[in-house]
Amino acid sequence: MELLVATAIGALTAAGIYMILRLRTFPVIIGTSLLSYAVNVFLFASGRLALNAPPVLRDGVEVYTDPLPQALVLTAIVISFGMTAVIVMIAVGSYLSSDDDMVNDPDAHADQAKEEAA
Repeated sequence: MELLVATAIGALTAAGIYMILRLRTFPVIIGTSLLSYAVNVFLFASGRLALNAPPVLRDGVEVYTDPLPQALVLTAIVISFGMTAVIVMIAVGSYLSSDDDMVNDPDAHADQAKEEAA
């Protein structure tokens, strides 16, 4: 179980970093979402991976999960949803103002276009 969760966290992190390094805004947004999912799974897994275990210690229960990471993940999901909405609105505004969704520097893009035209 731990190997599966660790592999999932690694795959989400690798895919998120790859998407963030793209030069378009939509893959960058998807990449930040994937990285936030990887962090959420990591936080959730830090509260012990036990099947059918109660989240609160009661009398007669020896195996339980920690409820604090569950609360942190719930809060992180809400915050990441809000930040994703903000990033999407910034990307839409950037696209509408420049008719291009490239993430690179506009001066370098203009210099490159001049070199291609020459």
